[in-house]
Amino acid sequence: SYFYAPLLCRRLRFAVAMVDVSKWPLFSLLSIEELATVRQACIFGTSANEAIYITHENELFVLGFNCSSCLGTGDSLSTIVPKKLDFLRGKKVISLSYGSGPHVLLATDDGQLFAWGHNSYSQLGNGNTSQGVSPGLITSNLQNKKVKEVACGSHHSMALTQDGEVFAWGYNNCGQIGSGSTANQPYPRKVTGCLQGKTAVGITCGQTSSIALGDNGEVYGWGYNGNGQLGIGNNGNQLTPCRLTTLQGLCIQQIVSGYGHCLALTDEGLLYAWGANTYGQLGTGNKSNHLSPVQVMADKERIVEVAACHSTHTSAAKTQSGQVYMWGQCRGQSIVMPHLTHFTSTDEVFACFATPSVMWRLMSMEHDDFLTISEALKKEFDNPETADLKFSVEGKYIHVHKAVLKIRCEHFRLMFRSQWTEDQQEVIEIGQFPYPVYRSFLQFLYMDDVDVSPEDAIGLLDLATSYCENRLKRLCQQIIKRGITVENAFTLLSAAIRYDAEDLEEFCFRFCVNHLTQVTQTGAYWQMDGAVLKEFIIRASRCGAFKN
Repeated sequence: SYFYAPLLCRRLRFAVAMVDVSKWPLFSLLSIEELATVRQACIFGTSANEAIYITHENELFVLGFNCSSCLGTGDSLSTIVPKKLDFLRGKKVISLSYGSGPHVLLATDDGQLFAWGHNSYSQLGNGNTSQGVSPGLITSNLQNKKVKEVACGSHHSMALTQDGEVFAWGYNNCGQIGSGSTANQPYPRKVTGCLQGKTAVGITCGQTSSIALGDNGEVYGWGYNGNGQLGIGNNGNQLTPCRLTTLQGLCIQQIVSGYGHCLALTDEGLLYAWGANTYGQLGTGNKSNHLSPVQVMADKERIVEVAACHSTHTSAAKTQSGQVYMWGQCRGQSIVMPHLTHFTSTDEVFACFATPSVMWRLMSMEHDDFLTISEALKKEFDNPETADLKFSVEGKYIHVHKAVLKIRCEHFRLMFRSQWTEDQQEVIEIGQFPYPVYRSFLQFLYMDDVDVSPEDAIGLLDLATSYCENRLKRLCQQIIKRGITVENAFTLLSAAIRYDAEDLEEFCFRFCVNHLTQVTQTGAYWQMDGAVLKEFIIRASRCGAFKN
């Protein structure tokens, strides 16, 4: 399997990237004060000339051209001044997508689905073809269902529920609804066929194609397939879901669709692409379409995110160390091989090089307008000039502030009571944890951020468990999940069991089962504790891992 050994010690960061939303021209209409309020945003439209943004107070504003009443303001008037829509009433937005009409779908944290805008093909799911000038609640066939993700094609819509069901509606000229016919679908309809009984965890749409990702890493596609965008080895349209057997043996964890191509990321950080390639959007070095998945960027480090959207022919990817690549149609140029950029996020690729310069997802952002209390604390970590306490670990000092530690951690709050000897010490010796682990822990108390390798994250997980730091424990589990490989999978599984991290244990177990042949040939497998190995074999056999 593909993984460079040096990457095992490459660090992963989980802080939210700072993205300057004013890179999108439409947001230059907002004042500095207005920009500071933005928490989520989406730019869309045929000329990237419509915007939706949500503030930190969960208020939703729109501005732009308002084609097909896609701004939901109740009329078809354009606006360069943000207008507030009141339908959210304090609810949080968890998913948003847009079509080519455009029409807009939005899901809230309580599972409700809203739709508005272009509706000539019933893509709003309200049973008619009248334009939706204001956000409307969509409930048909979704009673007692909670929607957690939405996706739009050109003129069709999809929704994923919390229980893993997929619904589709709207334009169906190529079978993109998955109903077995080409009749348009006026209301949400559950997608069945070979998806029946499966649990979906992700959905994405091309212009007239649909893709669903199963919880076992399998991919299902239906709809238009003229360029091979379903990845099934031919270019015939599919009126019902079809599993991509060409990805057999791979566990996909993220999948995105461009106008006529798809990018899929495996749980080992490998990138596969298929479909249309007129602009080099597959990144294969040529412009030939591919009817089946082909691996790209095989010579690069582990990939952690891929990006594409149905209204562009642009592709982007982010690697483990934070490098961002772009390819495909980039400002009129056809870039046929992934090109390393200076960007820090895939979002910036679409702001600066996509045509149109839309956002490929609902984007979340942070602002750096002034030095907040948390930012000031970050600057003071390990600063000997202001510190009043030192930890000595493996002969190295870490400078901290008692007050910060007491505020941030119950362990230190107890330690620095007058009856503890540590309360009187200027230097505290730490012997049970290595320096990188203990420094990362103290840094976390100042920065709410973890910067360690997956291997060091195991030690940090031990510390977090000992000190009852549940949030740090979750961050360590995230790092370990993103750093899992065939070589270290059993080591990480053993650590998850040892530190009673149930969610991580389940994740590592599934990874081991999905890559059973390879992981059982590693040194870590043979070094496992006998009781743990026995329990793994029993559990794996129960889920059919050893069936022929």
